[in-house]
Amino acid sequence: MFDRFDAATRLPAQDLDRARAFYAEKLGLTPVEERPGGLLYQCGNTKFALFGSSGRPSGEHTQMGWTVDDIEAVVDELRRRGVRFEQVDVPGLRTVGDIADVQGNYPSLGTGERAAWFRDSEGNLLGIGQPVRLPGI
Repeated sequence: MFDRFDAATRLPAQDLDRARAFYAEKLGLTPVEERPGGLLYQCGNTKFALFGSSGRPSGEHTQMGWTVDDIEAVVDELRRRGVRFEQVDVPGLRTVGDIADVQGNYPSLGTGERAAWFRDSEGNLLGIGQPVRLPGI
């Protein structure tokens, strides 16, 4: 039923002005649309929204992520902009230099993924990933 509809992420923000500044200064994004209590962003063909909320994100899982072509370059640029990356050290997953090698992946994307995680100004856990592709994929 829902396969013919677009889907979009919604992230809570306790302070929309602070969140707007983070997304502009750290990620280089500006809203494509605004309304009282909400900001809509577009990245490629997808959209996500920040909405004013007194609730806090769980911070226990990745709430939104981007696929990138060169994770080292993106991590370096985000570090330059003041983004601090989450460090992970659990069985089977460990960050080294802020990037983790993740085994397995969706077969259409590759054989694995290199990934990194950071929090926005509101505590939402965001990720970036680069598929590890076999030659010819």
